[in-house]
Amino acid sequence: MKKRLNLEEVFREIVKVILREFSDIAADAQLRRTSSGAIERLRIFLKDRSFVDVWLSASGKCSYHWEHRHVRGMIHRHNNAPHSRWKHIKTFPKHFHDGSEGNVKESTISDNPVEAVREFLSFIRSKLKTS
Repeated sequence: MKKRLNLEEVFREIVKVILREFSDIAADAQLRRTSSGAIERLRIFLKDRSFVDVWLSASGKCSYHWEHRHVRGMIHRHNNAPHSRWKHIKTFPKHFHDGSEGNVKESTISDNPVEAVREFLSFIRSKLKTS
C-alpha cells in the first residue's frame, strides 16, 4: 500500500530546498491555500518573471509546471495525470510536456516530491543559462 504524503511537511521541505539551493533563480515561494486552509499548490516566482506551480496530493498525484509562455512562449511540465492520449509514453502515467502541451515525452523525474522539485529547478536553471 502506498504511503500517503503529509503535504504540510513536504511543502515545508521543498521551500527550504528552494531557499537554500536555488536562490540564484528563485525570487520567492508562496503556499497558495483554499478558503478552507488546505494547501492548493506552491508557487515559485522566478527572477526572470516566470513561475513554477507545484501541485501535490496526499495520494501521490503531482504536477510540476513551469509557466513561461509570457516570457519565452513555452511551458514545461512533468505530471502523472493518466490522460489516455499519452498512454503510449513508456513512463505512463508520468509524462513531460517539453515546451508545449502537445510535445510530450517520457518523464524520468523522481517520485519523491522534494527530489522532483530539485531536479525540475535544476533543469530550469540550465534552460535559463542558455536563453
